Amino acid sequence: MLCLLLANTAAVAQIIDDTTKVIYSPKTVLQLYEQDVLNGRYEAQPIDTSLNNMHNERYWFNDTLFHQHLGNIGTASTPMIFQMPDKIGVRLGKNIFDRYAYNPSRLNYFDTRSPYTHLYYIQGSRGEQVFEALHTRNINPRWNFGVAYQILSADQQVGPASQGRSKGFLDNQSVKAFTHYRSENEKYDLFLNYTFMKVEEIETGGIDTTASITEALDRFEEAPVYLDQAQNEESRNNLHLMQIYRLAKENLKVYHVLDYYRQRNEYNDDDIPDALIGANVSGQLFLGNSYLYPQFIYSSSRTNDATEYKELENTFGLTGSNKLSSYKAYVKLRNAGIQYEVINPILGLPDSVLQAGEVFETIGRSGNFNQVFIGGDIRLFYKELAEITGNAEYQLAGDYRIKGMARLGGAYGSLERVLYSPSQVQNFMVSNHYSWDNDFANIVIDRIGAGIHQKIGKRQYVKLDGNYTNIKRLVFYNSEAVPEQVDGNQRFWSGTLSHNIFFGPVHLNNVVAYHNTDEADKIRMPDWVWESKAYIEGPLFKRALYLQLGVQSTYASAYNAYQFMPVTQQFFVQDNFSVQGYPVVDVFVNGDIKTVNFFLKMSHINAELSEPVYFLTPLYPGMRRSFVFGLNWRFFD
Repeated sequence: MLCLLLANTAAVAQIIDDTTKVIYSPKTVLQLYEQDVLNGRYEAQPIDTSLNNMHNERYWFNDTLFHQHLGNIGTASTPMIFQMPDKIGVRLGKNIFDRYAYNPSRLNYFDTRSPYTHLYYIQGSRGEQVFEALHTRNINPRWNFGVAYQILSADQQVGPASQGRSKGFLDNQSVKAFTHYRSENEKYDLFLNYTFMKVEEIETGGIDTTASITEALDRFEEAPVYLDQAQNEESRNNLHLMQIYRLAKENLKVYHVLDYYRQRNEYNDDDIPDALIGANVSGQLFLGNSYLYPQFIYSSSRTNDATEYKELENTFGLTGSNKLSSYKAYVKLRNAGIQYEVINPILGLPDSVLQAGEVFETIGRSGNFNQVFIGGDIRLFYKELAEITGNAEYQLAGDYRIKGMARLGGAYGSLERVLYSPSQVQNFMVSNHYSWDNDFANIVIDRIGAGIHQKIGKRQYVKLDGNYTNIKRLVFYNSEAVPEQVDGNQRFWSGTLSHNIFFGPVHLNNVVAYHNTDEADKIRMPDWVWESKAYIEGPLFKRALYLQLGVQSTYASAYNAYQFMPVTQQFFVQDNFSVQGYPVVDVFVNGDIKTVNFFLKMSHINAELSEPVYFLTPLYPGMRRSFVFGLNWRFFD
């Protein structure tokens, strides 16, 4: 239990060997999560120092799912495989940078015997860069505080230099500050964190297909693109507080969670290329000549669209656990507001004013929402052999979600239903290029799942998962990048097999997923996704160095992937561009020298062997061959 780790005040400080030398290590820096404490699990664990997947790009961010993105790290992305919604009720619906943001409810907190710092740095030869500096320390045996700063940046891969672009086209900066306090009588826990992220992404619109794309790709970096100086900006900040008080030890606890969240998205293009402007239809309205700008509602010279969403949420609940069961019940109050803004030229001004340039005013629309939810969950279990769980949440006179699961040993089965509202941007949009006001019905998703997770002997581990999903009244972004609701159902099924095996120092890790979307033409997933890794590991130089040397291949079969609309920050369905099935092969070395983990990788070593370029998202080429190195340096005092 955490209390045993924190109780001894002398341990604030030091661990001493026979020579009275102070020794600190990963075993003296422990981490825990607020949800574990809430659910009665206080096993704070040493920090993870393993080398596994250090080289793998998916593990550089806060979301390790397979994603399609715009060809470089940190760029707008969406999961490659369909995900069940994890939130019901009002929400904004702009999530392209979620993958890179700190998740306030899933931060790891620390208990340290000495000040702990880590420096995490990745650099690629084509401008890929990841950096995080974290520092944390115990103020006293029951109180820890920490802060971290993260940077993601990337260089532009396509677009003529003559368009005046700098190489850097992505800047993502994030901050998190966190603290955990436990009272001396061990009845009260407080978890508090503040997170902030600001992203600036230059938008190219992808390779301009009005030119000869084959000829352009012969000179990859000079391939023409649609936009000269458009950019997306997003800022978000969140204050998260959880308080837990034990009324009757673990049998009965009360808790309160407060979340304040703000997100602002802006799309700016202060120099719209003339080639994108079409005919004047009537008065101020122009048609566009590209998929990006189908029309110019307010101005044909510049665009400045913005949405700002704010949410305050309070949750009050009861929870408890014993050797055979646990339960939770809560009431949640959510107050949200949204503001849309767009610039509009002021008409009717004197010629002397207009000749100096367009004069703009800001117009907008706002909305406010107050919602109440009730929910809870229950878990019945017998050691690690069997368990039955159920959880549900209901928004009064609105959405709901419910899920049940039964497990015996490594085998399980589950049933899930979610009824949820369309997002705010699906229902309403004000923009220089898009405008809609919808009243969509709620969407219903039913899913049945089953699987087995089983260790086989001492050398193998197998995970087999399958599910069947039915979506009624799906809301999606159609080929015009405008939201649309499907009248019928979208049905698909999926299966995933993971297999890990080792023979002494030789390790083989494989994961393969199959998706059948024959009855779901608005859900876009590749039929096959595969990732395979083979490596050999072991110590060298009298165990002063530990190495992994291996090769990894990632493959997704050909499919009509979602296309990206930078104006609304949404991925939309298209049928004109098939992303080819293409393997990306990496060779890597992962190493551990005392307090430093490092990797060296030649990514995409097979570049240009079979095709001049591959695409992850229509019009956005994937990364070419790149040498990448990274390190994680830990300081324990």
